[in-house]
Amino acid sequence: MTGNEAAVSATEFELSTPRLGSVAARLIGAALVLLAVLVGIGQLLTHWLRSSAITRWDASVDRWFVQRRTPDWNAVTKVMTFGAETVTVIAIGLVWFVVLRWRLGRWRESLFLAVGLIGEVTIFLGTTLLVERHRPAVPRLDSAPPTSSFPSGHTAAAVALYGSLAMIAWAAARAGWLRLVATALAVLMPAAVGLSRLYRGMHNPTDVLAGALLGACWLAVAGALVLRSGSRPALRQPR
Repeated sequence: MTGNEAAVSATEFELSTPRLGSVAARLIGAALVLLAVLVGIGQLLTHWLRSSAITRWDASVDRWFVQRRTPDWNAVTKVMTFGAETVTVIAIGLVWFVVLRWRLGRWRESLFLAVGLIGEVTIFLGTTLLVERHRPAVPRLDSAPPTSSFPSGHTAAAVALYGSLAMIAWAAARAGWLRLVATALAVLMPAAVGLSRLYRGMHNPTDVLAGALLGACWLAVAGALVLRSGSRPALRQPR
């Protein structure tokens, strides 16, 4: 990084510092609103809509997947699930946090990635503490974690991780192929993870949809407050 680049980076940081408190407050407020919405949906599903057509549809989809299990698909869905396991998300997130800071020479994109992942898991854990929903009543292919079935944490994590990387690619990368690959991953990985969780008997369809809603809404908030719209310098070559 040249002296001029360092000065620009430092100035950008200094100018943004007074806004950190305001941004943090807005993020917390948005997280609480999203948490309240998810808890409300969860309470509807576990109480007032417990015997409704929606929950019957949930059960029928779970049974449909169980009836179509094969050894090959068992192996494929296990691999797909690993794409959003906690250890995978942490590892990929840490690597990209460092790479983005190094290649771009600023903190904005790295902080957006961190806010996206930390906010998602925080809202997810808060929801599972306040909504108690049992896992589907079908044979499961994985051991069940001690959290509620609602929402799907794997799906939410997949949306948050791969979605944030796609948003960063569109904001900071000039190469069209990189944007295309990132967008494809942002669409395909959450879909593959969500379907795998259904196939393996770990979640109801509404759990997976709620997880996708969590990840997408939180990324929209984090993108508006941290990443922001507008032009960005392209990825530069390391020196």
